[in-house]
Amino acid sequence: MAVQKEIDYAIEYGDPQTTGGLSVFAEEFDEAYAYGGDDLGLSYSPDGSEFVLWAPTATEALVMLYEAWDAAGGTGYPMTRGDRGVWRLALPGDLAGKLYTYKVLIGSQWNEAVDPYARAVSINGDRGAVLDLALTNPERWTEDKPPFAHPLDAVIYEVHIRDLTIHPLSGVRHKGTYAGACETGTEGPEGIPTGLDHIAGLGVTHVQLLPVYDYATESVDERSPLERYNWGYDPKNYNVPEGSYSLNPYDPAARIRELKTLIQTYHDHGLRVIMDVVYNHVYDGYRANLAKLVPGYYMRHKADGSLSNGSGCGNDTASERRMMRKLIVDSVLYWAREYRMDGFRFDLMGLLDLETMNEVRTRLHELDPSMVLLGEGWIMPTELASERRANQANASRLPGIGQFNDNLRDALKGSTFAGKAPGFAGGQPGFEQDVRRGIAGAIAYNEQTRGFALEPVQSVAYVEAHDNHTLWDKLALTNGHEDENRRKRRQLLASAVVMTSQGMAFLHAGQEFFRTKDGDHNSYMAPDTVNRMDWSCCAREQEAVHSMRQLIRLRKEHPAFRMRTAEEIRASLVFEQSVDGCIAFTLRNHANGDPCRDLFVVHNANTHPVAVEIPLPGVWSVLFGLGDHGSFDRLTGGRLEVHGLSSVVLGVTSQVGFYPA
Repeated sequence: MAVQKEIDYAIEYGDPQTTGGLSVFAEEFDEAYAYGGDDLGLSYSPDGSEFVLWAPTATEALVMLYEAWDAAGGTGYPMTRGDRGVWRLALPGDLAGKLYTYKVLIGSQWNEAVDPYARAVSINGDRGAVLDLALTNPERWTEDKPPFAHPLDAVIYEVHIRDLTIHPLSGVRHKGTYAGACETGTEGPEGIPTGLDHIAGLGVTHVQLLPVYDYATESVDERSPLERYNWGYDPKNYNVPEGSYSLNPYDPAARIRELKTLIQTYHDHGLRVIMDVVYNHVYDGYRANLAKLVPGYYMRHKADGSLSNGSGCGNDTASERRMMRKLIVDSVLYWAREYRMDGFRFDLMGLLDLETMNEVRTRLHELDPSMVLLGEGWIMPTELASERRANQANASRLPGIGQFNDNLRDALKGSTFAGKAPGFAGGQPGFEQDVRRGIAGAIAYNEQTRGFALEPVQSVAYVEAHDNHTLWDKLALTNGHEDENRRKRRQLLASAVVMTSQGMAFLHAGQEFFRTKDGDHNSYMAPDTVNRMDWSCCAREQEAVHSMRQLIRLRKEHPAFRMRTAEEIRASLVFEQSVDGCIAFTLRNHANGDPCRDLFVVHNANTHPVAVEIPLPGVWSVLFGLGDHGSFDRLTGGRLEVHGLSSVVLGVTSQVGFYPA
């Protein structure tokens, strides 16, 4: 306890011996010690390795070398302190195969931790590994990526590595692993394609992987990875792949090579890859590597000295401090360059600061303008001034960054936090205006229809994701009195709204075949039987899968659903008159390469048919809806009769006459 008080005092008031009395919380600390070099971490060559550590509050620092992941002791090599609290050590000879940590003296206490910039680790991430990254590249490793022009063209499919293949009928050999997630030619019940082939067959443009960095949790031990489960939102080593998805987690190079192979394989199949990153908190704010090496600095604290906890995970990182910001930016760029990631999804982005997120966006777009960047811009409490937070309230200061549109989500399926409350797709009246806001891409469409976004690229249209109830489970709560067929039609209707909305489009894995998690709304550590993708269900629901393929193809073939600017949307999108429970709109005179001059879309959430007037003359053809679950009765003259719980999309290429009866 006396040692901890000594450390706390040094953090708050500054240790005269090391920081000249500057507290790590003071702005002057960053001015004096923030380091801008690009050499932090380990630089390896066969002739020698250099270790560089930022630890300005330490009075001594050692590099500890180990022969094995479970070897006791270790040999310490003193580092030399330089300017701005940076410690260095160059060791001659080929150290490949060695494991290492840093050991620092803070006050009178020695702390040992993994290098925050470690790029390879031993099993369970407890020690850094020395290796030649060039030797981790798969045999085929190209810079070629699937053609992609703009983030608004993205149709994103979110999946967990293990969920994708762990089902006993997935037909995948290496279930639950990176290797399994990129197997091809796999078949499930009735010969349906599974895994990667299923995803590629849908026609999506991007696969968003739930966390694949090295995470820390008692629920998953890399030595026996299939015994328990976790989503992975508990960061341990930000720059290393998670070992529980590796065929050989004991080999530091294996997980790296396997993840790179997955990315290359997805690229070869026309799919780009988005990485889910969690820089807003660490697994444990006191035991984390960052907290051991520079205590106090990397975490936000309340006035009483306790950790800020807007994340609900026990801590919030202090992204506004220059070296935490640098770590985030360096890490993102590392994944983009070394692993050739195509985009990043920021967990709880609203806890990070604006300057950090804008720097990430700028640096990524300098590297690749087609990078997709999105995040959860929830407005959450944290010890950071509200005007500095990267959330929906400050979207006007976050250009080019997509934010999940929870208003559309809840308008479609009902409040996430009120399980039995239905939304538009569940037949609840009063949500039409909120749905229109989502269809318009959350922009300021007019005085009545306006959301958080300045431009459509800032809105991510979705109705379900890995967290909260799946749409099917939500409909079981809100509409459980109805038969399954009717609830399936409601789910297809909600998906059709998402796929015909402006902004980026986002799908949760299994949404296309009514995925259930047995009612679990927070399955982050539930067993595989709850989380896995059920390929038996997929085989039964191939008609619904086909409808999703049609919707994705419709969106990709018609740029009118992917307009680039708010000005374009305001000029082309017209919400037409319709009865309660029904939303109709036209996309008019759209000249951005769309094969149809005009489009007419109707979403009828009523259980009864609705007749709508077609507002424009022309020869109309059916783009979506004909024969799909009985979407409409007939199209005669200027009138369309739409079945209950149906979506219909019409297109016109000529301005003469009407579609014949």
